[in-house]
Order: sequence, then C-alpha cells, then structure tokens
Amino acid sequence: MPLRNAIAAQVHDMVGSRAGDGMARGPGDAGLLPYKGAAWRIHSDFAAMMIGGGTALLMQMLHPAAAAGVWDHSNFRADMTGRLRRTAQFVRATTFGTTEQADTIIDRVRRIHDRVTGVLPDGAPYHANDPATLTWVHVAGADAFVRAYVRYCDPWASGAMQDRYFAETAIVARRLGATEVPESRGAVARYLQGVRPQLRADDRSRAIADVLLAAPPPVAGAAPAMQLVMAAGIDLMPPWARALHGLDAPAWRRPAVRAGAKGVASLLRWSLAA
Repeated sequence: MPLRNAIAAQVHDMVGSRAGDGMARGPGDAGLLPYKGAAWRIHSDFAAMMIGGGTALLMQMLHPAAAAGVWDHSNFRADMTGRLRRTAQFVRATTFGTTEQADTIIDRVRRIHDRVTGVLPDGAPYHANDPATLTWVHVAGADAFVRAYVRYCDPWASGAMQDRYFAETAIVARRLGATEVPESRGAVARYLQGVRPQLRADDRSRAIADVLLAAPPPVAGAAPAMQLVMAAGIDLMPPWARALHGLDAPAWRRPAVRAGAKGVASLLRWSLAA
C-alpha cells in the first residue's frame, strides 16, 4: 500500500534504519539482550518508544550533570532530531544487533563520554562517565519505556515481564559504567524516591525542554502527530517531574491526549506491520 509504505519510509528515515542493514544475529550469537525477551518485546513497539523517548529526555534533564553534558557538549539546539536518532540507533543495536554490534556501539558511547566533562553552575565538576549519572540516565529511560509500553501497547503486560525488562537492560547500563542499577519495578521506585532530592529544573533544563518541545517534525506533515506524541510523553511523567518542569497540563486534557496518542500508535503499527 502506498500510504503504508510512505509512513514506514518516514519512520526509517527518522531513526536511521533500513531493512537488510545487518541487524541480525547469526547461529550461536546470543547478542547482548535475550532474543524475544522482555526488552526485545518493548523495544519493538516503535510508538511506545517514541512516546517514552520524549518522557525519558525530559526526565534525564532534571539531573544537573546530565543537563550540563547536553548543554556544554552537544548542538541540541540545531540537531535535536539527530540526538533522538542516535539514541534510537543505540537502543536498536544493543537490543537486536549482534554481540559485536552491541559491543561496538557501547565502546563508541564510552569514548564520547570520556570527553564530556565540565563544571556545573555551582562549581562542582561533572563527568559523563560518572557511574551515578549513568545510572540516572538509564533508569529514567528504562522506566519511561516500560510505562509507555504498558499505557500505549499492552495494558495487560505482567509485572513479571516488566521486572524482566529492568533486569535485562541493566546489563547495558553496567556495560556503560553504571553501578547499583535497579532491576525490578520495586527497586526502580525506591531508586527514584532516593534520587529526587538531587533533581531540579533550572535555566539549562528548561531551555533544553523548550527546544525539544518546539523541535520541527523530522518529516513534513508530521507536526500534529509529533505534538500528540510529545503531549503524551509529558502526560506519562510522574506528577512531581511535571511540576518541576512546569509542564503540568489540566486534567481535562489528558483523556484527549491519550486517545489521540493511541490513534497515532495504531497508525504507526499498521504502517510498520510486515
């Protein structure tokens, strides 16, 4: 179908993927994450990953060191789409790729992080390879992806499956240098409660959020859909995080946002169906 193919092509352009690009494991190659495991299942749903991706970035920017790394060492103002594409490629390689592909992209990210250092506005030093910062970035993303999947793909996903997701993806975080990575829903909830005193919204985090929310769509004509995706991502955030960002929407809008996002998700799944 021309429409289905056109939408699918735009999605592949957005994430920088193509059919037949070598993202397939050979016999005897277990890869980094289990074949058809919980991470495979959640990361396969592009719609949930898009919505969760917006949530994840907004959450991550509440950590001063994570926001400083983006502020000081990226061209996020001119290339927010490129940043999101690189994140999608990392998730794709570590989830579906060969062991060699996963190792290669993890090593590449670690080398990039080696150069991401600086000083926070309060004078404290930061380093992108700091284990605690890496743990925050991982947990903020993993938690967002799980919650987006449950809300927009499979409301009946079992608690055990969600716990397996956190346990499986913890290996990627540890390979990047994170430590004390929570591996279950309960452990994630306790971690988030403990880290909250370190989080804040400041001029940097608000500027990054403004760029993300105002970024032009990666493909022409997708602005309404992307606005719904971002609204759904904001709605998915914990209330305390929305309050920090100053992004809390009126309760009466949430049903419409969720219904619209479910419509976008259904369209995306239809277009990407084999």
